[in-house]
Amino acid sequence: MDSLHHSSAVKGAKVLMVGAGGIGCELLKTLALSGFQDIHIIDMDTIEVSNLNRQFLFRQSHVGQSKAKVARDAVLRFRPYISITPHHANVKDSDFNVDFFKQFSVVLNGLDNLDARRHVNRLCLAAEVPLVESGTTGFLGQVTVHVKGKTECYECQPKPAPKTYPVCTITSTPSKFVHCIVWAKDLLFAKLFGDKNQENDLNVRSSDASKSSEHGEDVFERRNNEDIEQYGRRIYDHVFGYNIEIALSNKETWKNRNRPKPLFSRDVLPEQLNYQNGNVDKKCATDDLSSVSAMASLGLKNPQDIWSLTENSRVFLESLKVFFACREKEIGNLSFDKDDQLAVEFVTAAANIRAASFGIPLHSLFEAKGIAGNIVHAVATTNAVVAGLIVIEAIKVLKKDIDNYRMTYCLEHPSKKMLLMPVEPFEPNKSCCVCSESPLALEINTHRSKLRDFVEKIVKAKLGMNSPLIMHGSNLLYEVGDDLEDDMIANYTANLEKVLSELPSSVIGGTMLTVEDLQQEFTCNIYIKHREEFDEEKEPDGMVLSGWTQSPLEKKDDNKSVGNGGSTSTSMPSEGQSVELDEISEGTEICSKKRKQPEVSAGETNNKNEVERLDVVDDGEEEIVILDGWDTSNKKKKLQLFRREPMLKAIVSAGFSISERKEGLRKGR
Repeated sequence: MDSLHHSSAVKGAKVLMVGAGGIGCELLKTLALSGFQDIHIIDMDTIEVSNLNRQFLFRQSHVGQSKAKVARDAVLRFRPYISITPHHANVKDSDFNVDFFKQFSVVLNGLDNLDARRHVNRLCLAAEVPLVESGTTGFLGQVTVHVKGKTECYECQPKPAPKTYPVCTITSTPSKFVHCIVWAKDLLFAKLFGDKNQENDLNVRSSDASKSSEHGEDVFERRNNEDIEQYGRRIYDHVFGYNIEIALSNKETWKNRNRPKPLFSRDVLPEQLNYQNGNVDKKCATDDLSSVSAMASLGLKNPQDIWSLTENSRVFLESLKVFFACREKEIGNLSFDKDDQLAVEFVTAAANIRAASFGIPLHSLFEAKGIAGNIVHAVATTNAVVAGLIVIEAIKVLKKDIDNYRMTYCLEHPSKKMLLMPVEPFEPNKSCCVCSESPLALEINTHRSKLRDFVEKIVKAKLGMNSPLIMHGSNLLYEVGDDLEDDMIANYTANLEKVLSELPSSVIGGTMLTVEDLQQEFTCNIYIKHREEFDEEKEPDGMVLSGWTQSPLEKKDDNKSVGNGGSTSTSMPSEGQSVELDEISEGTEICSKKRKQPEVSAGETNNKNEVERLDVVDDGEEEIVILDGWDTSNKKKKLQLFRREPMLKAIVSAGFSISERKEGLRKGR
């Protein structure tokens, strides 16, 4: 009977898969082989060469094509009778709204970024559709189950935010300066000065280009009797010019992205460079070759200056020249070292030139040196294990077997002789501003900070809203949308440049703002506390977003545990009542009970640090990971709150479109 229930639950399910990358390929295969009949896939990416070593549904001939569509075609070859619907699009597009999500029995995530995960979590909550989350980083992985009202949502626990970047982003579609740094350090520097046998995406060519004898050779090999400047210019033209032109030929990739500009040395530099200090032999006459500097040759003295494109190009060619003149014996065995002055100069220059090509702001050598990271290689086996765990949990969800839901962590080293650590799901966090609608508090200088600062640093960066609407009482301060009239756009644009206290409806200490994203159907109330000064080092944003928990109204019963900062009530405090503020720092838990760490017996590896890192945001891609240390200490602050009249509520009745609901807000109905 149980097997019949299992079979009917699986065959009758309509499943949404978000992500068709490292985990997604394994997941689609496993779903098809497990008997699922109706699967939808959303993925906006195209296939890169670097995907092929682990995303086994793809082949060399598929490079440049849609991941979702190719994955569908590959699986239908061995399961032709099932229905797979691909969507080559961004899951944050307006087409994928709450009504779209409501048609599915369960949603399975294999995403590679925190922002999209939060977006899907909120849509699943609004649509009341169960969500199975997942992520991998190297040998580490996790699968978690999120069911509205039954378990914590994805955002009940503040996530540590390790800076992780898939290799396909590094090689093809950089959008941040750190992407350029990693490209320059781990790809270009390694290719030029490291192991010549290392496989590298820098030499990838299209099928048309590979037929050309001009580009059939390894451009990174220096030709016999080739002048070092000619060699440097050839490398420059290849990686910053020719490779960008090849990338631009794939029009699908640039539909929703800014197109990069190919850069060639002839357009940036004169044919013959005149160096301020041209005697390479003098530069090499030192015992410490790691202190040799291209900057010194060019008269660039201040490492905190941001070089122009021309200066970066000169540093690029000069550092290459010095490497071959002074350190030729090391070439082939070098690896990047942040204490190697010449290596830092080369990487800074290369990263800035690439940044200029992709329209990314340039950085100084001092800033570039401070950006460090390590590659965490994707492990196909981890992706396969996680995909299997996702399907197991999905089947439990479809059978409504809530007592057997598990959050499972994949460990790199055994703990209690186990590599898979199952944990019972936690209840919803009463302090969660997403699923429990708990209010937040914001300390900010209302006389100095602009509305733009609040929107960019809090509403978008911290709360993850894409189309925010901000209200003070019944007054609309800001909104975005395609349905806005020109005068409204002008009005909201003007508001962005005003400090909070000078807005049409003044925002000062004691103000309660309502922030809403109608697409996500997510609303959050934020209490404003004016604060004059902030620590520039510890609080660089000049504002601190905090979650609050209500103080007990009566004498605490020592026999009852309130937990770790858990709220004793979800109601708003009464007038004049004192509440405690817990500052939210990245990685700080604020739920009412702590996650239990597995016990480790003597002689076993302690995986505590691994478990703490398991809230990864990778989809199984090979990635660049830069982990910052974070302060997990909670700072208690007292704040007097006063009850305010309820905010004007948005019209959320079924049948109203987002534009109709926004129009209702504008008219005050």
